[in-house]
Amino acid sequence: MKLLNTKKKTVAAGEGMPSPAALSVTPWHVQVGDGYAATFAVTGYPAEVGPAWLDPLLSYPGRVDVAVHIDPVAAQLAAPMLKRQRARLESSRRLDSDQGKLGDPMTEAAAADAADLAERVARGAARLFDVGIYVTIHARDLDELRAVTAGVKSAAASVLLDLQPTTFRHQQGWVATLPIGVDPLRMRRILDTNALAAAFPLASADLAAPAPGVVAPPDGVLYGLNTTSNGVLLWDRWRQDNHNSVVLAQSGAGKSYFVKLETLRNLYQGTAVSIIDPEDEYAPLAEHVGGTVVQLGLPGVRINPLDLPHDNRADTLTRRGLYLHTLISVMLGAPPPPSERAALDRAITATYAAAGINGDPATWSRPAPLLRDLADTLTADEDPAAEQLAARLAPWTTGNFSSLFDGPTTTSPEGHLVVWSLRHLPDELRTVGTLLALDSIWSGIDTPSTGVRRRRHLVVVDEAWLLMRDGEGARFLFRMAKAARKRSAGLCVVTQDAADVLSTDLGMAVVSNAATQVLMHQSTQAIDKVREAFSLTAGEARLLLAAPRGEGLLIAGRSRIPFRSVGSAAEHKIAVTGIGEAQ
Repeated sequence: MKLLNTKKKTVAAGEGMPSPAALSVTPWHVQVGDGYAATFAVTGYPAEVGPAWLDPLLSYPGRVDVAVHIDPVAAQLAAPMLKRQRARLESSRRLDSDQGKLGDPMTEAAAADAADLAERVARGAARLFDVGIYVTIHARDLDELRAVTAGVKSAAASVLLDLQPTTFRHQQGWVATLPIGVDPLRMRRILDTNALAAAFPLASADLAAPAPGVVAPPDGVLYGLNTTSNGVLLWDRWRQDNHNSVVLAQSGAGKSYFVKLETLRNLYQGTAVSIIDPEDEYAPLAEHVGGTVVQLGLPGVRINPLDLPHDNRADTLTRRGLYLHTLISVMLGAPPPPSERAALDRAITATYAAAGINGDPATWSRPAPLLRDLADTLTADEDPAAEQLAARLAPWTTGNFSSLFDGPTTTSPEGHLVVWSLRHLPDELRTVGTLLALDSIWSGIDTPSTGVRRRRHLVVVDEAWLLMRDGEGARFLFRMAKAARKRSAGLCVVTQDAADVLSTDLGMAVVSNAATQVLMHQSTQAIDKVREAFSLTAGEARLLLAAPRGEGLLIAGRSRIPFRSVGSAAEHKIAVTGIGEAQ
């Protein structure tokens, strides 16, 4: 065993790169810092290779470094090399024939391939390259190194690649797979242009599977089939940095179908789900699973925004007052001027006090005042700003918009699936209705921890542009996206107006706080903004422009997986929304 101190060692091609404190070299592996590494060279190749033939090595779970060293062979050297190879093969064939032996099929095939390659090189249709392919396997201990090595060899054997250990040369092998362009091993093989090109791109189209010996919990849901590899795409939003997701797609691209399938499969796993449904698309799903549907806008269905949450927090009354500021700003279309905000703050406190509700938690169970009581308090205030604000609120307290607020709350949404339908609300009330529904949902999620593990809760906001087009509404959604993870909740934002959402700072902030991002078919008008926001390649942009219904791109960190959402016959019947819609 040899110990090399590399603290002061520098390599010209990799100067400035971090290096381990020590490198311990043995004939069978190297110890790099606290981990172990072993390098293997690809010495055996199949007679023919298909597209992405290096994919089994590139997509192998765990830390596996694959380095491909390529040197072109000059044309004046390539022709004599092929000529000698053909001469050797031809002499072998003639020798067998002279001795009366049957021809060797391998020799026959090799001779035909060499003749074909020589012809293509002579015409300039192909070139030869001196190629070395090395695989370095990293592990935390020797047992793990042996286990991962066995798995990598098996993966390589599946495509007829032969891996041989670089015994007594693992240090050189480790260097050969560093990003410094140095190949001390020089274990090369001549490949032609087609074979080398088929090894690219050096990226896997599939998500990495769990490392050998690691049993991943079965918490992921089926998103669909990988359209590149036909593999199954399973994704677990609850194991990501945050639990939020965003789905951007043009109308008719199949986004609602995809979200319904994800919702149904999360329900299978015991996740509670709340949905803001502008078009009454999720009612069949709720009926199928025994969920609750709240039809805002129907006669007799009312929501009192002054109701206090039952969370018994010391600042419950204060937080309700702040929410009323946000709600009234959305009602008015813009935050009121400072004088009206001050009058509103006084009126909120006075209205609760008139109903016998104050800072004492014992009073919070009393019936809450109504929005018209708040307007009456503003009218009774001698401040002209208060009177003006009361006049601006008149449509919501006594006018055409008052039916949603003119009485105590009539619904108590409970259950594993709650759908807030906005279909019966006029367009002028939909933004306010979305905010009221989100507040009710968040009041049930944002409860003090009791030491018992919280139940996971998925909140789906379909057609989120209804709320995000309003500044105060977008801020409420952003605060919810930021705080959801700590409460075992995930926010799923679904919208068809990608360009409008991505053109605002708050819209971009909501998208940036989603660890799971799904893009489906995009319009030519929106693709430029989508491409810039998600750093799409030209190929990915073309994929989204041409994507058929139900197909899209999952973006999660460095993973970009094209997929097609699929459902069983029973799921399809529940999730389909339009006549003739198919996935």
